[in-house]
Amino acid sequence: MKLQFWRQGAVKGPMLDLHCHILPAIDDGAVNLDMALEMARIAADDGITTIACSPHIYPGMYDNTARGIRLAVKALQAELDQRGIAIKLLPNADVHLVPGLVDGIREGNVPTIAGSRYLLLEPSHHVAPPGFEDSVFELMAAGYVPLITHPERLAWVEDQYDVFERLSRRGAWMQVTAGALTGRFGRRVKYWAERFTGEGHTMVLATDAHHPQRRPPLLAEAREAAAALVGAGEATHMVLTRPAGILDDRPPEQLPPPLFATQGFTPVPSQAPRSGSALKDFLRRLRGSRA
Repeated sequence: MKLQFWRQGAVKGPMLDLHCHILPAIDDGAVNLDMALEMARIAADDGITTIACSPHIYPGMYDNTARGIRLAVKALQAELDQRGIAIKLLPNADVHLVPGLVDGIREGNVPTIAGSRYLLLEPSHHVAPPGFEDSVFELMAAGYVPLITHPERLAWVEDQYDVFERLSRRGAWMQVTAGALTGRFGRRVKYWAERFTGEGHTMVLATDAHHPQRRPPLLAEAREAAAALVGAGEATHMVLTRPAGILDDRPPEQLPPPLFATQGFTPVPSQAPRSGSALKDFLRRLRGSRA
């Protein structure tokens, strides 16, 4: 399940995936060990060397904890090692924005990305959370760097793109889905992925993989798509340099700055999707692009 067109580009090297639902039977990702192993093989073949396993934490729906995630990571790592699948797994979570989140992190119930200051933060898909900006700033004031997941796929991004611009300029980070940038989620989502990237607000690309066929763990194709928009160097930062810095818990100021903050950067214009694609995109989302 690879788009070889994207693999033929000039950008090479290892990649780190900070958002992947590979842990089996823990959320809406891999349903069993066999599926998790298949996803790991796909990722390894694509050039991914490290995966920060990120099951949902959503109270009342996915009641995962930091301890349970660490145990699941350890168990799956043993299975990969036994089979010679060369991927390093680290603990992480796709954390939904809920009240008391800062306390949950401080108490050790909610994991950050591999124990770093960076938190994979998932807003509500369909409606802008009340006080969203204030909640993000609260996390930042507590010493964490929110890495906001897939803003390009949110139903409310059209009306509040300026919110994400402001958050980005004030120090929050944005993670765009790899498949969004290559069109796997339809034209509307591709437009927003290209806009975030072309305007310099995409700090990290990640797979957000859930399934070996429907939502595969592929990053190389998106790295090539990003390179076509903003250059090979910045594309590499999105899948290697910044992710490695996050895993090493380096402060943002020691990592490559986002493009919008780079002197001389000129935003790349994005072509708005034709209105006729709306129905196709709506049906595509119904077929499983929500999570």
